[in-house]
Amino acid sequence: MAPRANWKGFLRLSLVTCPVALYPATSESEKISFNQLNRQTGHRIKYLKVDADTGDEVPNEDIVKGYQLEKDQFIEVTKEELEEIALESTRTIQIDEFVDRSDIDPRYLIRPYYLRPDGKVGHDAFAVIRETIREMDKVAIGRVVLTNREHIIALEPLDKGLVGTLLRYPYEVRSEQEYFDEIQDVKVTKDMLDLAKHIVNQKAGRFEPEKFEDHYETALIDLINQKRAGRPITPKEKPAARNVVDLMEALRRSVGGAAAETKAPKKAAKKPRKAAAGQKEMLMPIEGKKPAKEAAAKKPAARPQRKSA
Repeated sequence: MAPRANWKGFLRLSLVTCPVALYPATSESEKISFNQLNRQTGHRIKYLKVDADTGDEVPNEDIVKGYQLEKDQFIEVTKEELEEIALESTRTIQIDEFVDRSDIDPRYLIRPYYLRPDGKVGHDAFAVIRETIREMDKVAIGRVVLTNREHIIALEPLDKGLVGTLLRYPYEVRSEQEYFDEIQDVKVTKDMLDLAKHIVNQKAGRFEPEKFEDHYETALIDLINQKRAGRPITPKEKPAARNVVDLMEALRRSVGGAAAETKAPKKAAKKPRKAAAGQKEMLMPIEGKKPAKEAAAKKPAARPQRKSA
């Protein structure tokens, strides 16, 4: 089942308009997450909203937004007042301009969303807008209000739909100068550069996300499985830090190491797991949680588990 839309409204290019829905294109729900517990009782920690001065718990209906002018002085802003300043982008993504993809600095990218027609009407208008962007090989720039904030959104065709990426405003992007000013001006020799380029050429390839495994997530799953099985946890030896004394020698050794990697027989690529299943499928099953009918219907068989250290 597709997730619930984060936003519904209209997509407009001049006088061409169609109803659309915006969906999150990424998910963090498959990652291992932890709860905070009381070490003494094993009970979960619960957070309450309390008055900072009296310490009394405050019900949600009595909580309002406030902007701090100075210490202990606030201006209250009500929900109704915020709704009164609602912008057109609250309900409509108006395409303002078209730009080259290379014009968008990666630092401005926030997160992607999927955009598709909402309902059975407007598919023709949606297709016209989508194919125009595709044929022109441009990125459409508009604005949309999400979580009570107006965002810049960059729209690009993807298959039969659109991908909308939220963008930051200039005031949200820090200047690189305060971080880079103290970097020393170093003269890189041609020999060093040639060796470094050789390493790059030996390691050149295509970006295929399915080749990458979240090693930390896998280590968390192993840790949880070992603790549930009552096995002792053995700390892994941390790699020793190495000091580079001769940069040219390090580059030459790197060239040899990269060449050895290239010649070594490649292991068969792991079949990627389905995105819907994610990493949590590797956790040990919890006994006693399956319905009796389901358990009886299945033959008893040992479920393969990840080998523990």
